[in-house]
Amino acid sequence: MSYVYMKVLETAPERYDRGMELLTLGRWRRVHQDMADRLEPGQEALELGCGTGALAVALARKGIRVTGVDIAPLMLSQAGQRLRDEGPDVQRQVTLRELGAVDLDTAFGAEVFDAIVSSLMFSELSDDEIGYVLAECWRILRPGGRLLVADEVLPDSTLGKIGTFLLRLPFALLAFVLTQNTTHRIAGLRPKIEEAGFLMLEEHRYLAGTLRLFVAEKGEARR
Repeated sequence: MSYVYMKVLETAPERYDRGMELLTLGRWRRVHQDMADRLEPGQEALELGCGTGALAVALARKGIRVTGVDIAPLMLSQAGQRLRDEGPDVQRQVTLRELGAVDLDTAFGAEVFDAIVSSLMFSELSDDEIGYVLAECWRILRPGGRLLVADEVLPDSTLGKIGTFLLRLPFALLAFVLTQNTTHRIAGLRPKIEEAGFLMLEEHRYLAGTLRLFVAEKGEARR
């Protein structure tokens, strides 16, 4: 899977979901369902980088109220259309806002959400930005609230790093020609989440461990 190729897809939001399914070999819907399965009806969730609204819809169908934020107007437009297509029962469960993850400190008060979810958003951030966003997630979540992050990570082994590099190289080269951007897979995402004060509950691996879902909980006090 290639983060850069994902950025190419973001320039054509109507093809984004199809492209993500291709890049993840059909795993992306499963990841979204795995995330939804770990939350309860009636909860209030914040989705960081909601994109075209696929995860927001999966949560809303379960009766979860979702505030979806994204910095890309085209993506939010596509998400709005998806919600309209789903009908009023789902649409009324989701609020969309144009907002970057690095603006959370001015957008939300403390302890206002039961859960925060994110899919392929942290890989767009620098290490400093990841630290900031995780700290804000801890602040915004209610005690005992859950953080669910699905993203690309660097494999643990040297062999795995080499293998995934070779697999992703054609996508990266194509995307670089089109966008002049480079890839960014996250090293040490689990310890970053734990260092922010979260208790890790589950870790699920997909695509030979290059795509992972982390499920963590906010404890009583930050470290």
